[in-house]
Amino acid sequence: MIRQLYRVLGPEGSRPLNRLIALQAGAAVLQGLAFALLVPVLRTLLGTDPDDVWPWLTAFAVCSLAHAVLQGAALSGGFTVGSQLSRALHRRMADQASRLPLGWFTAGRTAEFSRLAGADVIQVMSTPAHLLRPFISSFLTPATLVAATFLFDVRTALVLLLCAPVLFAVQRASGAVMSRLDRGRDAAIGESADRVLEYARNQPVLRAFGRTAEGYGALDDALVAEARADRRLIARGLPGLVSFSFATRLVFALLLALGVSWYLDGSLTVPTLLALLVLLVRLIDGVSSAAEAGAGMRIARNTLERLGAVLDEPPFPQPAEPRTPRDASVEFTGVGFAYDSATADGAAGRPVLNDVSFRLPERSMTALVGPSGAGKSTVAGLLARFLDTTEGTVRIGGVDVREITADELAAQVSLVFQDVYLFDGTIEENVRIAAPDAGAGELAEAAALSGLDRVIEELPDGWGTKVGEGGARLSGGQRQRVSIARALLKDAPVLVLDEATAALDQENEALFAETVRTLADRTTLLVIAHRLSTIVSADQILVLEDGEITERGTHDDLVTAGGTYASFWERRARAHGWRLEAARS
Repeated sequence: MIRQLYRVLGPEGSRPLNRLIALQAGAAVLQGLAFALLVPVLRTLLGTDPDDVWPWLTAFAVCSLAHAVLQGAALSGGFTVGSQLSRALHRRMADQASRLPLGWFTAGRTAEFSRLAGADVIQVMSTPAHLLRPFISSFLTPATLVAATFLFDVRTALVLLLCAPVLFAVQRASGAVMSRLDRGRDAAIGESADRVLEYARNQPVLRAFGRTAEGYGALDDALVAEARADRRLIARGLPGLVSFSFATRLVFALLLALGVSWYLDGSLTVPTLLALLVLLVRLIDGVSSAAEAGAGMRIARNTLERLGAVLDEPPFPQPAEPRTPRDASVEFTGVGFAYDSATADGAAGRPVLNDVSFRLPERSMTALVGPSGAGKSTVAGLLARFLDTTEGTVRIGGVDVREITADELAAQVSLVFQDVYLFDGTIEENVRIAAPDAGAGELAEAAALSGLDRVIEELPDGWGTKVGEGGARLSGGQRQRVSIARALLKDAPVLVLDEATAALDQENEALFAETVRTLADRTTLLVIAHRLSTIVSADQILVLEDGEITERGTHDDLVTAGGTYASFWERRARAHGWRLEAARS
């Protein structure tokens, strides 16, 4: 467990842990020496010259006092180090999150990362104060007692050395069983937590269809699986715990029988026998405490293994010799992409793009259209290097995006997604994330271009309006405009709008269409849209179907060609003419 703890903390978090372990180890050894000194104390008191006990009592008092001082420092330090470890671990996880490819963050992995950063880090935080001290004491104190036994009776010490591997084997076997059961139980608990969270988040849908907790099958199944895992843990783990306790009692009974036989044959005196029995009782108690601490240690070890697995995930590859784009043009050459298990759960080997090639000239507007699932958002992800191509090359300014540093690429490309997330703060704070040092004029310009200025005028607190967690206090359209304003304030050379108008009403969509035409004069603009009204003025339109570019040209060219785009436009024209009429009597 200590090895896993060092692994997840890294060099920075390990330094305070080293000092704490040194304190706890010193306290454990001093405790063992104090117990060992009871043998000469008792042997002298029960012997023929009890007055000779004072030197031994003095040594016992000194060891006990030193143990108390170190133990007090270790107890106090355990809580301090726990807080330091929590900060170090949260920092490592935050750094790792910033280095991992965005394709790694699937829904399941994001939920797992959230659990690790929350409850699991808190559990690791409690380890130095509540688990590490008894764990170290359960090994070092008995080891000190065994070493001291050689000074009093070699035969007893040799028997203890012979029994130690047996006790270790029993503990190891029971621990392996419990560890396997703990992992199964942890998985069941994690699944239950996910289903409860899913049930809470989707209350509007569930209530609309009259589904209660008892009628929600996924939650029911997860809770039943958790109950079964608990029963397995008790039924299969109890024999292992009992077996270790029984083995330690057998060792004590064996030593008691041997001690009595040695007394009977005259090779061991009564005072020495009684003193050794006191020592053995303390030793057996120390060994037994190892089993008692075992459950907490196993759970902590499983937690640390999960944390270590995330921290060991390979970061997104960075270029050895970075290059800088010469301009803001974008080029896809023979690009193919297929998801694998490392980037999307359940989509292993599914091809998304096949031999996709196109060019976005600098300061132009290109629209990408196609049916759902055609791979449009994947194109945006590859451009921003959220994912890496399986085949072919994506270039910005003539430079492969894999040869551009992460910071430089982030400065080159700005994205607006359909699914908007806002941080729990004010509207201004959320917009300024893109450029914290932007002036008031730049902020006002981004608001005007995105239509956010109209939203601000309608809100009593204006820019200071609190948006709530995830932007819950704003409507979908308002959140979308905050997101658009944020991207515009960043003022990146390449701007990708991925279904950015999905939550906008017709009036704001028309306003945004004018904004898009303005943006095309100063940025390389890629617009992914189902609503064709925002892209009719695009310099070129690409039609993506089943992962391949099937049509390309201007709006007029594609409508005249009579292909897929023309079909889309015709359906839109018919829908645009719909109207409600009063019923005729």
